[in-house]
Amino acid sequence: MADEETEVLVVGAGQAGVAMSEHLGARGIRHLVLERDRIAERWRTGRWDSLVANGPAWHDRFPGMLFADVDPDGFASKEQVADYFAAYAEKIGAPVRCGVEVQRVRKNEGRPGFHVVTSEGTIQARHVVAATGPFQKPVIPPVVPDSAELVQIHSSSYRNPQQLPEGAVLVVGAGSSGVQIADELRRSGREVYLSVGPHDRPPRRYRGRDFCWWLGVLNKWEAAAPPRGAEHVTIAVSGAHGGHTVDFRALAAEGITLVGMTREYEDGRMRFAGDLRDNIARGDANYLAMLDEADAYVERNGLDLPEEPEARTFQPDPQCVVDPLVELDLASAGVTSIVWATGFATDYSWLEVDAFDERGRPQHARGVSTEPGVYFLGLPWQSRRGSSFIWGVWHDAAYVAEHISIQRSYLAHHESANAALDTKTGAA
Repeated sequence: MADEETEVLVVGAGQAGVAMSEHLGARGIRHLVLERDRIAERWRTGRWDSLVANGPAWHDRFPGMLFADVDPDGFASKEQVADYFAAYAEKIGAPVRCGVEVQRVRKNEGRPGFHVVTSEGTIQARHVVAATGPFQKPVIPPVVPDSAELVQIHSSSYRNPQQLPEGAVLVVGAGSSGVQIADELRRSGREVYLSVGPHDRPPRRYRGRDFCWWLGVLNKWEAAAPPRGAEHVTIAVSGAHGGHTVDFRALAAEGITLVGMTREYEDGRMRFAGDLRDNIARGDANYLAMLDEADAYVERNGLDLPEEPEARTFQPDPQCVVDPLVELDLASAGVTSIVWATGFATDYSWLEVDAFDERGRPQHARGVSTEPGVYFLGLPWQSRRGSSFIWGVWHDAAYVAEHISIQRSYLAHHESANAALDTKTGAA
């Protein structure tokens, strides 16, 4: 049976794949989007039950459609986000095939394009866009052996407190996921230990505006690269409970025991770095710096926004910060489970092309890879700070689609020139 053919194959139908389809369709470029599950499946089944978006609905969306059932200043639930992308794909007529897994992509020998093996047959594609996003392979550091009498799960597998055995929980990681999971577990009546590493801690709202708005007017969404040394610093921000500023002192006051970065495990005892106070202080400095920039912007532009001096007032450091634990006997503390909110690694094992460095990371410039004809979409900092956010990936998709369009014009010229040459040679 002959291979199916398409000009562009888009792998993945999450926010990146749907955005890519819109821009390709607008340019009249024939394409196909393959998704091994359902549209935006990670939002439905790769998150915990109570998750909401971390940005307000007016901001975390595509330009072409509002959320139909979410207040503009509200935070969409994970199901509402997934439904949004499914509706958007239908709105633009995206050629999405669900339930089809891409198993292998190889460059054709002696001719342009790629041979693609899927769970439902083979495809020939001139261009391939890897739109599988940054959250592919959960990372659990090899700290606690499987033989330890503890339940260990990654945050991507966490659903709700009832999923875990009775007892206290250690949550490792103080980005958005770790903080929200720790808070939910505490509210359910669990004793919780939260391991806090380096982080940025923006205000949820300041002077009547959401932090997404402040990042926009301060031109921070457009930053081309993270500050040196902050490439892997997590962002502690939450849309839960209507949205609020993450305050580690408040979490401690409500009963969560804060500890430093998780270092090692031995004979039932977990050891932590003595960096908790410094990590919180650096988070505070990041928070205050943003308030300073916002105040300067208000004054410079003469905006009538209410002052908020109380935003600069912190609670006293709790005892767990003043005298932090550096070692914890897990059994004595009643800890029966660990939730690792420690991020993800990429997995492009299916993409067998020369587009990766020695560590398996994509080599690209704004999504255009070092392998001609291969593109990436949805990567953190792909072109700017906002690249892995819903609105940011939409703009990155426009750039990738335009690059594909330009390459098509070169190929079309080449083919027409060859046709003209063949005609001239035949006439001669």
